[in-house]
Amino acid sequence: MFTTNKELAITPIEELSKLATDEKIARTVKALEANGIQTLIAENGVEAKRLFLELVPEGSEVFLGASVTLEQTGIKDEIDQSGRFDAIRPKMYAMNRETQGREIRKMINAPDFAAGSVHAVTEDGHVLIASNTGSQLGPYASGAGRVIWVVGAQKIVRDLNDGFRRIQEHVVPLEEEHMQQLYKVGTAVNQVLVINRASRPNRITMILVKEELGF
Repeated sequence: MFTTNKELAITPIEELSKLATDEKIARTVKALEANGIQTLIAENGVEAKRLFLELVPEGSEVFLGASVTLEQTGIKDEIDQSGRFDAIRPKMYAMNRETQGREIRKMINAPDFAAGSVHAVTEDGHVLIASNTGSQLGPYASGAGRVIWVVGAQKIVRDLNDGFRRIQEHVVPLEEEHMQQLYKVGTAVNQVLVINRASRPNRITMILVKEELGF
């Protein structure tokens, strides 16, 4: 439930990108687990990559959402370039969007595994993912057989209000700069997915990492 500014003091923006304490992480993990989201703790990106690869059998079909976190941990290259997995993104880019659009849509929306990161996690166990195109949101919400998110602990916030503020005031400026550098295009928060509770047991796993990763 949303609160008003009269009920709670506004959290300073710098606090919305500050690495969470062990106490806050433990509280968040308990809430995520209560909401049906299996949660693993990694001390750093190296351990996060190891945990991720333990969850995904070799040869699995995997769709990766665009994610700086997966790039920083080496997970993106391992999935898309190692040849050990049935990576959807390279196949998608090799296809013709005009003549094979239907096949592309079906392929990315119902993979065995969908993976990426999120933009905010609340201490009471809710997850927010913002998107420009929405391509990763369908698989996360229901289409994928399994979902894995790798999340830096600086993304933990107090509540949904702070989660939306984090997206608009912290994530968007950084993503705008990132997209301009890579592609000379901007970004926009056109869609936001909020996961309050996992509807299917053992479907979603979050790997919370005790270091700053991604935006």
